[in-house]
Amino acid sequence: MGVKMTVATIDIRNDFAMASMFSEETRSIKREMVGAAHQTSVRDIMMTWGEMGEGEPLVLLHGIQDSHRTWRRVAPLLAKNFRVLMPDLPGHGYSDRPDAPYTLAWHAMMVASWMKEIGVPKAHICGHSYGAGVAQWMVLEHRDVIDRLGLVSAGGLGRGVAPAMRFATFPVLGPLLTPSVMRIALPIAVRSVPALFGHMEPEEQERFIMMSRIPGSDRAFQRTVGGVINFFGQYMQTAHRADEIEEMPPVALFWGAKDPIVPTRHGRTTAARAQGVSLTEYKGCGHFPHLDMPERFSRDLTEFFKDPNRSPAKIAPKTRSAFLSKFF
Repeated sequence: MGVKMTVATIDIRNDFAMASMFSEETRSIKREMVGAAHQTSVRDIMMTWGEMGEGEPLVLLHGIQDSHRTWRRVAPLLAKNFRVLMPDLPGHGYSDRPDAPYTLAWHAMMVASWMKEIGVPKAHICGHSYGAGVAQWMVLEHRDVIDRLGLVSAGGLGRGVAPAMRFATFPVLGPLLTPSVMRIALPIAVRSVPALFGHMEPEEQERFIMMSRIPGSDRAFQRTVGGVINFFGQYMQTAHRADEIEEMPPVALFWGAKDPIVPTRHGRTTAARAQGVSLTEYKGCGHFPHLDMPERFSRDLTEFFKDPNRSPAKIAPKTRSAFLSKFF
């Protein structure tokens, strides 16, 4: 018997009568969202999402410890051509933080279920960082909901990752120190190294810090990171299962040439060993090209989704020994 799915979609920006039934904290979300604000209960988990524009549906997926607001600079530009849909992944932003596994497979299932419940059977998908990993997993397990795939500074294409992310997965020490890092080190980093976080506006910095302190954020972060990274780096890589996909969608990669989180070489290597996969690099940009160069990024992404000549990608599967598979 399948899991019973509870569904209730609320437009919390326009339906004030319904919104009045909820707490002041919930009602305030409508002031924080990019675009029209909605909440949808999926598998008894409330997912909050923003919507903007009309046309072909385009789902934008953010990264770890981030929210749909990472798309704030590009959403109005993309909305000229698409119906832009921006969920806060469970455990992030203004969505619920349940006691859940927070694996790639779980997140991919939640996004696919959310799309079904809001009446979007298929869409272009664009994911940033961990969100790009979720998007790739959707290709593996929910291929029918994806039209074309855009991957920005993508996780899941190689082993390399910033040392701080590996540190968070250290046995005992990682879980022990994560709460302190989230409450002390993260705010210092956001305020003192703005380039690392896409040059956030001051008010965006405070909003980012506030969301990281919502109860349940530590657990969600620890499980999400641990589900893809260990001491050796990223061990969950889609290419290890590429042979399971009958037909890939058209794929485009977008990367900051100076990405300090996920090495740009992952994009270069993937584009070189695949067919039909393009790579656009942004000189001088770090991990957030969509924030550093929003106009150019929006134009490049739109051109990819609108290009009538793009063919399905072909990615040769990576091989790994039984021993190494335990670690990488």
